[in-house]
Amino acid sequence: METIEEIVLRHSKRGMNLLREYMQEEYCRMAAEEILSWKKGNIFLTTGFYVAGYAETDGPAGTVVLAQALKKLGYTPVILTDEYCRGFFEMKDFQVVYMRMASNEEFCRNVLMKYQPVGMISIERCGKNIQDDYANMRGVSIKEHTAPTDLFFEMTRGTIPSVGVGDGGNEIGMGNVAEIITEKLQLVPCRVLVDYLVIATVSNWGAYGITAWLQKLTGEDVFVTFEEVEEYIRKTVEQGSVDGVTKEHVVSVDGFDMTVEKEIVEALREKIS
Repeated sequence: METIEEIVLRHSKRGMNLLREYMQEEYCRMAAEEILSWKKGNIFLTTGFYVAGYAETDGPAGTVVLAQALKKLGYTPVILTDEYCRGFFEMKDFQVVYMRMASNEEFCRNVLMKYQPVGMISIERCGKNIQDDYANMRGVSIKEHTAPTDLFFEMTRGTIPSVGVGDGGNEIGMGNVAEIITEKLQLVPCRVLVDYLVIATVSNWGAYGITAWLQKLTGEDVFVTFEEVEEYIRKTVEQGSVDGVTKEHVVSVDGFDMTVEKEIVEALREKIS
């Protein structure tokens, strides 16, 4: 019988299935259990990946799904992002902290002091790689378009627990398997570490997988319907987001149309029903 982790790795195109053998078997469950161990308080969620002048459709939807679940479970989600995602989270009434491209450790310290997060989660957010750059999947630098939200993870390593979700190798958290990415995928991997890494074919799906486990573990109704996901992605596209693969303002994610999104969401819903 297919597991939640197998569902979020369906249709693998970027080699995440190759990384699977180096991961714990139920890594989505482990991430969910870790989150549920955090005391009730503020949780930072960072997302937003720059593509051709805009934020891509992968990341924000997964962040909203997970953030809504956390809110229902008594946590207070705080979104960390940059200008390319402006407006994406206010429409769901989440607190948002916008980070400038030139923000530094002092900015991070002030934000940490203000919110005192109990944990941090990254979903499809570019992190600094082992060459000290921020790069897209083609290896092109996007440093001037990427606010360094990964600083929060590097500065609090070992003191604030963290979860990272990625689908390519250049996202925050992929530092956990950097050597394997270099060897197996021949990419320049992100160097940023997290306590719990979740991989998926599409990062949104990884966040959905964590959320499915949150429902399974707590018995609370915190998962979403496909209709809710589609509506949200459509609204972000109306505000400017693009498919990260096609670079077009269309309601699709990483080259997958909404029939595939529906397949994944409904498979997860069936798994936890």
